[in-house]
Amino acid sequence: YGFTDETDVQALLEFKSQVSEDKRVFLSSWNHSVPLCNWNKVTCGHKHKRVTQLDLGGLQLGGVISPSIGNLSFLISLDLSSNSFVGTIPQEVGNLFRLEYLNMSFNLLEGEIPVNLFNCSRLFDLELDSNQLGGGVPSELGSLTNLLYLYLGQNYLKGKLPASLGNLTSLMQLSVTGNKLEGGIPNEVARLNQMVLLTLSVNNFSGIFPPSIYNLSSLEMLNIFSAGFSGRPNPDIGTLLPNLQELYMGNNHFTGAIPATLSNISTLEILAMEYNNLTGVIPTSFGKLQNLEVLQLHENSLGNHSFGDLKFIDALSNCTQLLILSVGFNRLGGELPTSVANLSTSLNELKLQMNHISGSIPHDIGNLINLSKLVLYGNILRGTLPNSLGMILELGYLSLDSNRLSGVIPSSIGNMTQLETLYLNNNSFEGPIPPSLGNCRRLLYLYIGCNRLNGTIPREIMQISSIVHIYIEDTPLTGSLPNDVGRLQSLVILSLANTSLSGQLPQTLGKCLSMEELYLQENSFVGTIPDIRGLVGVRRLDFSKNNLTGSIPEYLAKFSKLEYLNLSINNFKGRVPAEGKFQNSTIVLVYGNKNLCGDIKELKLDPCIVHAPSMMKKHSSLSKKIVIGVCLGMSFLSLVCCEESPANRLAISQVVKDLNSIKE
Repeated sequence: YGFTDETDVQALLEFKSQVSEDKRVFLSSWNHSVPLCNWNKVTCGHKHKRVTQLDLGGLQLGGVISPSIGNLSFLISLDLSSNSFVGTIPQEVGNLFRLEYLNMSFNLLEGEIPVNLFNCSRLFDLELDSNQLGGGVPSELGSLTNLLYLYLGQNYLKGKLPASLGNLTSLMQLSVTGNKLEGGIPNEVARLNQMVLLTLSVNNFSGIFPPSIYNLSSLEMLNIFSAGFSGRPNPDIGTLLPNLQELYMGNNHFTGAIPATLSNISTLEILAMEYNNLTGVIPTSFGKLQNLEVLQLHENSLGNHSFGDLKFIDALSNCTQLLILSVGFNRLGGELPTSVANLSTSLNELKLQMNHISGSIPHDIGNLINLSKLVLYGNILRGTLPNSLGMILELGYLSLDSNRLSGVIPSSIGNMTQLETLYLNNNSFEGPIPPSLGNCRRLLYLYIGCNRLNGTIPREIMQISSIVHIYIEDTPLTGSLPNDVGRLQSLVILSLANTSLSGQLPQTLGKCLSMEELYLQENSFVGTIPDIRGLVGVRRLDFSKNNLTGSIPEYLAKFSKLEYLNLSINNFKGRVPAEGKFQNSTIVLVYGNKNLCGDIKELKLDPCIVHAPSMMKKHSSLSKKIVIGVCLGMSFLSLVCCEESPANRLAISQVVKDLNSIKE
């Protein structure tokens, strides 16, 4: 056809034929009855009426990319992103010498990046990320000197980055995140002085923080999270990279102190250095970062378990844009400063868990009205919970467990109607469980065990239909398990172990159809196990150390997902089921029930002895009949041996009748 508009028609029809049939409806206008330039998602040039732009992104097209795409010789922009194309990138794409924009991201493309692609010397935007491409990054990439944007992330690329990357001196954004690249970063990268975004995260690089990156003074975003780097960050990083807005250095092997010069980067909004081996103090100079929104330093070895480790909190009260402060799992010590309540009212997450922080929670903590997560577990905090906690109406996650907190749980906690997760376990809280918790209608996880709480379990808790986990173990409660437990259709785990509860277990327990784990051991429950045959997904059941009676339900043997069943130290009686799960003594425990019997040796039970009165009567009656039969038999023989007479015949006939009746 030569290279005419007819060439484009044929190329696109061939392309359409390779698209999976069920998705061609989006290309229904691609036919001979519709002019080419009116086809859906096709743009033509004004002069030659040739296809210059093909925008098929996000249409959920499947199939393979036809090599005919390479005949669209006037094509400037090709967008096939966010579809489900499979197969390889056709080598013929390299024929599109006018191409400036190529986006094939978010598909299922395999194979290597075709070398011919680098004939498209006018390309300024190349996006191949989020596919299944393998092989290495071709050195020919360096020939695309007009590139401004290069996205190769989320593939299976391996090997080293080529030194030819240094030829792309116009490059502004480079992402190779989420591959299997290794080795170091080539020194030639230092020539990319127009770079504003560099993402090397989630790879297998090695060596120290790449010195070449320190030359990229235009960088606004640097992401080397989980890239494999080690060593000490340059103390002058804040001077060398003065335009950074986002810096992600987490999950590497960095050591040493946090560079204090980072506080000189006035534009810095996000600083993330979590999951490293950093030591020393958290610089108080961070208080100068007026634009700081996120500070993540958790999982390091910062601090010395001593007074003064938390001075940085005083300074951060100047960071009025702060949204996230996460410094958990460090070595921070000293008392929690009252200034924590003066942090930005925009603060969304405050995480200080697993340190050595003492003191108490400030009374004015309620000033942080936009908190959605407050995480202070694993410290040595004392004192009571401030009533002002109830002012944080947006709080969805509250974790204060494993401290030394005391006093009552304030009823104001019921004001937090967005609360989904509440961890107050392993403290010394006293008094009743506040019924106001029933106002937390979104609650999913309730952990308040291992305290000194008393009183009954409020019915209001058993009316939170969303709840998934309830842990109230090792707490001296009274009363029984409320009947309303059957309303908890989403309940997966219920743990009330060692809570001094008594009474009969409610039959409604069998309505908790999502139940997987049920722990009721070490209480004073009486009566029989309720009918829970409907809990087919249950994995762990513990009724041990109660006063339960009756027989062990046969259906328990048929719970296919059962991993653990403890019925020990109760008053069960009768035969233990011998089928299914009961054949595995590593799963089932029944010791301490003196009236149980069974035939499974591993359970070490007495054999079951049959004491059936009807059988005894039957045997007794049979014995009598045998004796009578013997006597009659002897009489019969005597008569037969005697002289035949009518009297003898009559006697013999009577004996035969008697013998027949015994036989019957």
